[in-house]
Order: sequence, then structure tokens, then C-alpha cells
Amino acid sequence: MDYLAAWMFLTLTVLLLAGFPVAFTLLGTALFYGLIGFGWNFFNLLPMRIWGVITNFTLVAVPLFIFMGVMLERSGIASDLLKSMGMAFGRIKGGLAISVVVVGALLGASTGIVGATVVTMGLLALPTMMEHGYRNELSTGTIASSGTLGQIIPPSIVLVLLGDIIGVSVGDLFIGAVIPGLILVILYIVYIIIISLIHPEWAPPIKDDRFLKKDRSFWLYLLKSLVPPLMLMIAVLGSIFAGIATPTEAAGVGASGATLLCIANRRFSLDVLKTVMETTVQLTSMVFIILVGAAAFGLVFRGLGGDIILRDFVSHLPFGKWGVLLIVMVVVFIAGFFLDFIEITFIHIPVLAPIMKAAGFDPVWFAILFAINLQTSFLTPPFGFSLFYLKGVAPPGVSTLEIYKGIIPFVLIQLVALIIVICFPQTATWLPHFINSFR
Repeated sequence: MDYLAAWMFLTLTVLLLAGFPVAFTLLGTALFYGLIGFGWNFFNLLPMRIWGVITNFTLVAVPLFIFMGVMLERSGIASDLLKSMGMAFGRIKGGLAISVVVVGALLGASTGIVGATVVTMGLLALPTMMEHGYRNELSTGTIASSGTLGQIIPPSIVLVLLGDIIGVSVGDLFIGAVIPGLILVILYIVYIIIISLIHPEWAPPIKDDRFLKKDRSFWLYLLKSLVPPLMLMIAVLGSIFAGIATPTEAAGVGASGATLLCIANRRFSLDVLKTVMETTVQLTSMVFIILVGAAAFGLVFRGLGGDIILRDFVSHLPFGKWGVLLIVMVVVFIAGFFLDFIEITFIHIPVLAPIMKAAGFDPVWFAILFAINLQTSFLTPPFGFSLFYLKGVAPPGVSTLEIYKGIIPFVLIQLVALIIVICFPQTATWLPHFINSFR
């Protein structure tokens, strides 16, 4: 009985690796071990825990941000951005790849939905890059990794979930993620520039007149494609940073703004609205049923003393709190090979976050570390969802092996960004402290 919590976690891991649905595995494991540990009284505790999850006002931001992202994807903003950025950077070596990174960052700050971003850029950018002689590994790696930038660049759904689980302000997390997100974008671009200088044939400059012409119509088109998403970013993030709106209220502004942009682009219709709402309901339901299962699992795990077992284990690790940090980051990274970010967020973070707090780390800082680390789960095989999304829309000439080889440098770059934020905590904590000093 003393180690029932350890058996519980082992059972969960085995069932997940066996392929059972996450939500039902979490709930089933919690119910089974809850009955063993607490008897039928367990059912007196569970409804209040689930009610607390459902009535959490902060989590209202999740469906609103999902709605905003899906609506923007339908508005055609992504295709306009890709075309204008390709025209802007096309004349330099690696220019198309750089344009994909810039668009990925802008879409990440506008939508935050990885699947929509990767699929859109895979459909629009990958054939163009192949047509102009780009190496498949570089093209696929750039598109897949740039699509994941929405996980760290705010507004990000994973930051909303992390803020709620860890118990820190989502607004502070959004502010704190700005500099690490920019670091990651810069590292991607630097890598592309370096690889195009070492291997010019991998990323040749574009010689097509359509990409080189810089007349008045080009600049008007560039402004038309850039201004709407930038205005939406300012409306959403600016209202949070200025302290005017909470993240949940800003999410409402974003959902409304995305709808207006879709109307302005003449893409709005009742069919589009129906599709967007159906997708939002499906994704939100998936997130919340897993969240309910994770809440039940956390209730039983802590009730059985699982947090005490972990704390005792961690206290005997070498190298003090930095050894703890290393172990936690390695656990999250390895989990990303087998689970997606939602599963890791709801299963591992509630267990690992109290350990990090007890070690004395800044909660905003380690939440940002978690977010950067979780970003790799989209790229690491065998279950990297960005790889699946891209393979699903890639032309026949692109093999799965090329996609897997292409993401390796970008996973390493993400780990470099993680190390930079670990070595320089100010990258995640300075901006929140600076902005909060004016409030």
C-alpha cells in the first residue's frame, strides 16, 4: 500500500504505451486505484474536483483561442503571408525557408494551432520550395518546426494550461514567452543562413520574376497581408500586457477580431462559421475530457502519497536542485517521443511542477522551460504530430525518412534554446518584471 501511487503511475504508463485512449486511461486508472486506496468514499471527493475544473474561468480562454486560430486559418491570411514573405525574401539564398519561419512566427502569434499552421504551409510552401530546387530535408524540417512556434509564441494554448496547472498568471507567462520565442525564431533563421552558405545548392535564390519584382503593387500587397495579423496580435497581446484585459477577455477579443478579418477578406459564410464552430467544439471537448481525467488522476495520486514518494526520490538526487531540473527536463523530453503536449501537460506537469517549486525555482521561468520542452513533442518520432500533418499533405516526391531527417537539426536548435533560457533565466523573467513595474 505504501507504493500504491508508484504502481498507479506505472499502470498509466503501460496502458498509454499500449495505445489506449488518454482520457479513458486516466479516468479508469484513477477510479481503480481510488477504490483500492479510499473505498467508496472516493466518489464523494471526485465530483468537487471535476466541478472545480469545469468552472475555472481561466480555461474559458482555450475554446476562444481555438476558435480564433481556426477562423484565421479559414480567412486566407496564411496564404497571403506566405506569398508576400516569399516575394520579400526570395532573392537571397535560403530566402523561401526564412519566409516560412517568419510566417510560422506570425501565425503562431495569431493562431497558436500547430496542425492548421503546418498543414497550411505544407500545402502552400512545400511545392514552391521543391519547384525552386530546395532540398527536401531542409524544406520539410523548416515547415514542420516553424509550425510549432505557436506553442511558445503567445497567445499559446499550452501556456494557458500551464498557467492554470502551475498556479501562475497566464498574462505573465505570455509576456515571459516573448523573448524565448524570438530567440527560437532567430536561431532557426541563423541555421538556415549558415546551411545555405555551406550548401548553396540546398537553398538556391529564386530567379522567378514573380518573386523579384518590387513595384508599388508588391508593397501594397505586403502591407495588406501583414497589417491584419499584426493588428490582431496587438489587440490580443497588447491588451494583456497593458493590464487592460485578462487572457480570457483578450481571447474573446481575438475570436471576434478573427471573425472580422474573415469577413473583410470575403471568406466568411454560414458554412465557414459552422465548420469553425464544429472544429472548436471537437478540439475543446478533447482538451477538457483529458483535463477531467487528469484532475481525477492527480486527486488519487496525491491522496496515495505519490508526491511524497517523488519528493523523497528527488531529495536523494546528486547535484542539488540543478540535478532535479536536469532530470525533470529529460523526463519531459523523453515523454515527448511517445505522448503529445496535452497528455504531457495533464499527466506529468501536475506531478513535476511541485517538485520544481519545492526546489526554489521561479514558477514563470520553469513554466517557460516546460513550454519550450513540450514544443519538441511535435517533432520527435515516432509520434510527432507535425510530422504526421506534413506527411499527409506532402507531394509524392517527399518520403517519410526525409521528413524525419529534416527535423533533427531543428530539434537540436530547440534544445539549444532551452539551454539558453536555463543558463539565462532573465530571458523569461525580465520582461514580466519590467512590465509589471508599470502597473
